[in-house]
Amino acid sequence: MKAVIKSTFYKINRDPNNWFIVALWFGMFLCFATLSTKAIANDIYITQVGTNDDLDIEIKQDGEDNEIKMSVGGSNNEIVIYQETDDSYVGYTTSWGPLQNYGGDLDGNNNVLKVYQRCTAGANCKEDRFEFHIAGDNNDIIAGQGYHITTTKGIVTDNSEYGGQFMKLDVHGSNNEVIMSQRAANDEHSVTAYVYGSNNEVYTSQESNGNKTINLRLNNNGNDVDIIQGGSATHSATVTLNGTYSTDLDLTQYSDTAQSYSLTQTCQTNGGCSVQVTQN
Repeated sequence: MKAVIKSTFYKINRDPNNWFIVALWFGMFLCFATLSTKAIANDIYITQVGTNDDLDIEIKQDGEDNEIKMSVGGSNNEIVIYQETDDSYVGYTTSWGPLQNYGGDLDGNNNVLKVYQRCTAGANCKEDRFEFHIAGDNNDIIAGQGYHITTTKGIVTDNSEYGGQFMKLDVHGSNNEVIMSQRAANDEHSVTAYVYGSNNEVYTSQESNGNKTINLRLNNNGNDVDIIQGGSATHSATVTLNGTYSTDLDLTQYSDTAQSYSLTQTCQTNGGCSVQVTQN
């Protein structure tokens, strides 16, 4: 069964009666879905933090035992989540738990968060997880598991996706653009990205079989990072960027033999630094 929820909330304040109505609406929807077909046991928990104006939410759950669990603060935020899979999760990270008492898992204004999860293996689907925290304004985040997302945000998929992908994203800053995607026929990929600065552009892509791992930490502003992993082998990349000035990093690991790369860079060069690495 397909369950589609599209709603825009305007100027919902702290009055608990407002959120009781929202919770009741969701409850009635889920009851209807249960009566219409077998119990799909998909869960949606979104908690308002503070006075939250103009929150635009679009959710699609097509599968079983999927879960969305987060808190949202700030205004003029947009959230889009598609879960066309089973047993998958989008929400706060288990590393530090829910942050509704600290401004929200999404805490800021004019942010866009879009997450797409897809599996085509039916009962053999493994859990996809997208865990996040965003604190700042005007951040633009798009993530795909079971999808390839291009640098121009085009979304591509196929009919051989088994799930089992993991992403953890922690953003402390503003005006960042982050695009991440993972897909594979059988193996599992992992991205952990800490973006602790502003005006950064991050693009990661993990494809094909062979487990692939990215650990990325940005401690400064204005970096442009592209990390692409492909080929039917196990690859790993660990990158930490610091410094007064930004770094332009292009790393490609697209080989059928295992590759590993590690970089800790502190850029103090006026005009910025540049690193290009190809492991094919």
